[in-house]
Amino acid sequence: MQTLFFIGIMLISFMLMEGITWVAHKWIMHGFLWSLHRDHHEEEPHFFEKNDLFFLIFATPSCLSILFGGIYHLWWLQAIGFGIMLYGFAYFIVHDVIIHQRFRWFSRSNNSYIKAIRWAHKMHHRHKGKTDGESFGLLYVQKKYREKIRRDKINARQR
Repeated sequence: MQTLFFIGIMLISFMLMEGITWVAHKWIMHGFLWSLHRDHHEEEPHFFEKNDLFFLIFATPSCLSILFGGIYHLWWLQAIGFGIMLYGFAYFIVHDVIIHQRFRWFSRSNNSYIKAIRWAHKMHHRHKGKTDGESFGLLYVQKKYREKIRRDKINARQR
């Protein structure tokens, strides 16, 4: 039974990270830590960016939860840490591999979800400044972006 609770807490933590990421992206990365995030919005980003330091910021609570959960035998705290870690891995795959193609592993996908994520992120990056942004989440794609991809597919079939 504890295993099921562990998995449940881990998955809930994973899902909550989408909201936490949205808030952190909008109010921290596009807020008082814009100096670290700015280079991510440049026309020609480099392979490594100051923005990559956010990996350490987000990895810290995960590592500490796993560590202290193990030391003090708090399995639920470890589950939270592993949920955060799982989200971090998903973030890396979706953001760095699929969207920005830092590694060319999944470069030609026709999957509607992948296309919608890419479009939403493209709309986020069209705003070069700190303010007036949109689409701050990662895994959840707003309806307007999903609908745009659906319309594109319908139009492509009609040609």
